[in-house]
Amino acid sequence: MSVYTPVSEVELTGWLRNYSVGRLTACEPIKAGIENTNYFITTTQGRYVLTLFERLPADELPFYLHLMAHLARHGIPCPAPIADLSDQYLGSLKGKPAALVTRLPGRSLEQPGAQHCEELGALLGRMHLAGRSYSAYLENPRGPKWWRFAAREVMGFLEKPHQALLESELAYQGEHRFPDLPRGPVHADLFRDNALWEDSRISGVVDFYFAGVDCLLYDIAVCANDWCLKSNHGVEPGRMQALLAAYHSVRPVTALEREAWPVMLRAAALRFWLSRLYDFHLPRPGMLVHAHDPEHFRHVLESRIAAPVPWMA
Repeated sequence: MSVYTPVSEVELTGWLRNYSVGRLTACEPIKAGIENTNYFITTTQGRYVLTLFERLPADELPFYLHLMAHLARHGIPCPAPIADLSDQYLGSLKGKPAALVTRLPGRSLEQPGAQHCEELGALLGRMHLAGRSYSAYLENPRGPKWWRFAAREVMGFLEKPHQALLESELAYQGEHRFPDLPRGPVHADLFRDNALWEDSRISGVVDFYFAGVDCLLYDIAVCANDWCLKSNHGVEPGRMQALLAAYHSVRPVTALEREAWPVMLRAAALRFWLSRLYDFHLPRPGMLVHAHDPEHFRHVLESRIAAPVPWMA
């Protein structure tokens, strides 16, 4: 269970007086995630999610919360932050920055099919179009600068062949930057467990706390490396084509994006290999969940290197 900061019902009741959301009726810790403390909150007026931010820099939090509010206003099914009585989205609870957002219905999928990937692609395209009018800026916090930092931190834990792979891929990515690709706010972590479904439709996209401004193509690549994966870490063409075609029908991709696609799939695999290595070998104090296996995304990266995947739409 990922609860680093316990909150009692008495403390929560007092804190909720800062909001016009009714009286607390239930509070349940959320047994997932490794970054923040989360609770499901039920009041006499609705259902919410309380997040206490454990290590995200306080100056980054307004970017995430206002992005969610912006997307929700534009019809994207994402959690809408609740403003307190001082009209602020960000508060403080138990000495930690804290926010209250709407709780969305639905459940995540373990085994998506082509139809699910089509739905995802169209929604991702709409998210990117809606994000064009969001004016705040935050560079992707898990972008190339962080890759280099994390690589230095974890390199000593790796076997020689894996050190060589990491050094080689960092060099490759450094030689293949694409400054002219369309950029904007990206979710950057839209794995299967961050999408909720009801009746074959996406009812919610959650966990925007790795969002930032980056190539829009990178966001698609993060999705493809999770939603379209086969058991051998290659891609399943039917799901991949459904994802990309649906996205392209909403926001047509450029010729340069098609050219950059194989590189971006490798970049997305590298990012999650590094983050899983970092969490596995350098767990934060008090981490109460098992870190994800880093080997999974090492295999994905090796697969993307060995068999480059072209744009399929």
